Amino acid sequence: MVYRRIPAILVAAAVLIAGAAGQAQAAKHRPPALRLVGVSPKGTAPVPGDSSIKLRFSAPLAPLSARSTPRLSPSTPGAWSQPSPTTLVYTPTGAYLPGTVVHVTVPRGLVGADGAKLRRAVTATFAVEDGSTVRVAQLLAELRYLPVHLASSAHQPRPGDTAGQLRAIFQPPAARLVLGSDWPSQLRGLWEHDPAIVLRGAVMAFESQHGLAMDGVAGTAVWQALLAARFHRQFNTGGYNYALATESSPETLTVYHNGRVVMRSAANTGIGGRGTAPGTFPVYERLRSQIMRGTNPDGSHYADPVQWIAYFNGGDAVHYIPRASYGSPQSLGCIELPYDAAERAWGYLTYGTLVTVLS
Repeated sequence: MVYRRIPAILVAAAVLIAGAAGQAQAAKHRPPALRLVGVSPKGTAPVPGDSSIKLRFSAPLAPLSARSTPRLSPSTPGAWSQPSPTTLVYTPTGAYLPGTVVHVTVPRGLVGADGAKLRRAVTATFAVEDGSTVRVAQLLAELRYLPVHLASSAHQPRPGDTAGQLRAIFQPPAARLVLGSDWPSQLRGLWEHDPAIVLRGAVMAFESQHGLAMDGVAGTAVWQALLAARFHRQFNTGGYNYALATESSPETLTVYHNGRVVMRSAANTGIGGRGTAPGTFPVYERLRSQIMRGTNPDGSHYADPVQWIAYFNGGDAVHYIPRASYGSPQSLGCIELPYDAAERAWGYLTYGTLVTVLS
């Protein structure tokens, strides 16, 4: 028998060919990569904070494990379920606060029932919409920042029911808010026809008392503080204040506290061409004294020392300045009062207090 030596290069080529064939055979039987094909919610349109999160995949999934469970940031109590072989749903027990940005990350550890894997982790993002203004009003009324009270609280979530309180931000319980009969018709008209300005003033008052940035908007920090205040029964102890200025002769300023008149005085409003703007505005700045500077109608400049100042609309403020008389147009837009009246009014013109100017 004759043996022939096979060249090494031919042996190596045979090995490579066999290996490639094996790899091709393995690839033929390897399951396709698992893909995330649908996420809800996602995108830029804000959604309610109690929305469920739905993930849809390209193939049936294996049971979830600690390594494969999607992650939420920030986290919120709830549970994942699998209503169909290709779908995961997260149902929160409570809700996210308004303004929260939520990130949903599907890890690479997630696998399909046939062994398919995600090629990389996938993250989707969505934002939580503003809370219900109805719920803002209910909470502010309970905490005594509004001139209204809850006529019925049968369906209100208990203060300690955190999940219920969070869900109520987006699905407020039914409740009737009633304005006290002692308030003037002007405030009643605002509550019936323009409640947004009443709520803005109340939110500003709440922000002021809780050390928050005072913008009159119920954002994430305000909602968090409202729920904490309700839980700890941190009521507004200063009462509800309201001021009404009239530009009819003789001009006056009347201040109400908890529905009762506590101060009424002759007042000066703006002269022709520099009148005090009519409307309703919340107090946004308070100063004990100030040098008030500006330009007179003739182009000259003034620098007047004033006291007991409560700004409510741009450069318009209620304040004291010495005048020979009060009760007629003399200012450049402000509401001027005698010293004693200005001092007394200032104690009630707290942050967020509404000032209505009637032309």
